[in-house]
Formats: sequence, C-alpha cells, structure tokens
Amino acid sequence: MKKTGMLEIPSVRDKVSEEEWKVRVELAAAYRLCAMHGWDDLIYTHISAKVPGGDHHFLLNPLGLMFDEITASSLVKVDLNGDKILDTPFMVNKAGFVIHSAIHQASDEAGCVLHLHTDYGIAVSNQKDGLQPFAQSSIPAWMTVAYHDFEGLAVRDDEKTRLVKDLGNKQAMILRNHGTLTVAKTVGQAFELMFFLEKACRIQILTQCAGVPIHHPSQEAIDNTVRDLRTVAGASGADMLVLPALMRKLDRTDTSYRD
Repeated sequence: MKKTGMLEIPSVRDKVSEEEWKVRVELAAAYRLCAMHGWDDLIYTHISAKVPGGDHHFLLNPLGLMFDEITASSLVKVDLNGDKILDTPFMVNKAGFVIHSAIHQASDEAGCVLHLHTDYGIAVSNQKDGLQPFAQSSIPAWMTVAYHDFEGLAVRDDEKTRLVKDLGNKQAMILRNHGTLTVAKTVGQAFELMFFLEKACRIQILTQCAGVPIHHPSQEAIDNTVRDLRTVAGASGADMLVLPALMRKLDRTDTSYRD
C-alpha cells in the first residue's frame, strides 16, 4: 500500500501482466511529466493508453487525483464505454473519456491519446489561422496537425464520428477553442509529439506578443524542412531515448509514479 499525499493506493502489480505493468509505469510517468511542465489543469484532461492484448481495454487517470499524484497502480482500467474492468477505489470520469474512446475505437494504432488544456495551446486554438510555421521547431507540429471545431463540452457520443473524421491520418490535433491532442502507438511517442506541439504554440504566442514585425520562413525553407523531416524522422527515438531519459529525470526526485 502506497500513499499519494493523504491517499492510500493499493498496488495492482500482482493483478496485471508484465506488459500492462510496463504501460502503467510509462503512462504514470507521462502524467507526472505533464505536471512538471505545467500542462495539467487541476484534475481535468486525460492521457489514455491501450492495454496490450486484444480486449480493447484502456488506462486513464482516476477522477479526483492531480497529475502529480498519479501512480501506476492508481490508473483505472476501463472498456470502450468507460466502465471499470479492474476493481479500484477510484472513480472514472466517463464523460471525459469520450474523445479518447472515439480515437482508440477508430484505430488499433492509437496506443496512447494525450489531451491538454494549456494556456498557450488554447490561445492558438482560438486563432482563425491556427498553428503557423514560425520556427524550425514549429514545423514538425504544423505539418501534422489537424483541426476540429468546438461543439461544446465533448461529452456527446454523436461528436465522435466528426472528431475521428477531422483527425484523419494525422497524429496531432488542435481542438478549436478547447486545447491540444496527440495520438501515437506508444506513450513515449505521444508525449514527444505533444512536447513539440505545445512548444510550437508557446513560440507562436510569444512571437505575436512581441509586437514587432514577424520574419516568416520562406516557402522553400519550409518545404526543405518538411522534406528532411520525412526523410530522417523516426518514432523509435521517443521510446528508446527520450522517454527513458525523462523517466530517469523523474527518478532523481521521486520514484513514486512507479508504485
């Protein structure tokens, strides 16, 4: 039994497979990393991950825990309807799972869906022209981002079809007047994509707020960057290098996410 603040969290280590436990630890790390970067929004928004196997079960944060409280054992296992599969003392926000379940259900490749409500992400989502390729580090997110119009709180099942259609084959999305989202095969890949999407949004707002004329990259430079990214970009670095490095950073101060 481990404690998060005043909460006692029973371990589920002996109740799940090795494969599921690995995903639990990585997903818990992603929650802690989001908190570390200031991307959390009280107890709201989610990062969901598919449980290995063919049962269409998923992991996400329990309702009421802050991102910096999440542990591998506190994650709730649910089905596509948001119903709990594994016994847990925690509640699940079924309404908040609507966006995630839509994307997981639409593609077996959607191993992780990360959705945020950050200030910079929402600020860009409010702009008519959306994300702009203002800088080298903005172009990777710009070239892969999709858009979905705001329809109110994303709690209605009928929005799922439109959301999935708007996402298409992209791995990043700006939900207009709402926030940001990334989807990938693994937790590490989804987190790395979000890092650069959020960085691009922050760069854009800071650039616009400077109040001076903006120097835009030439179309040739943008085309060259897009071409080179498609040639050299690979997803393995996120899993083999980036996420392990970030987890080591977490471990230097607090290993409780692994419990």
